[in-house]
Amino acid sequence: MSRMVNCVKLGKEAEGLPAPTYPGELGQRIFDNVSKEAWQQWMSQQTMLINENRLSPINPEHRAFLEKEMENFFFGGGSATPEGFTPPKD
Repeated sequence: MSRMVNCVKLGKEAEGLPAPTYPGELGQRIFDNVSKEAWQQWMSQQTMLINENRLSPINPEHRAFLEKEMENFFFGGGSATPEGFTPPKD
């Protein structure tokens, strides 16, 4: 049986992550309070932030920015959308 969490992002009980996906205290908060579905939403958001802002995950400043955005995405007012971003049309 899968682990269930009360997902802070979706506002409902949903299937939790099978293992922590991020290190440290923030990673534990995410593991305890974020569903698999919400984590996938973050992965899409993170990809958009990396691409639109031309970030490099190996750059410490860029990693710090992404971590801040991840915390805002799950536990704050949401993650920022880059200025001028237009989502692709389906």
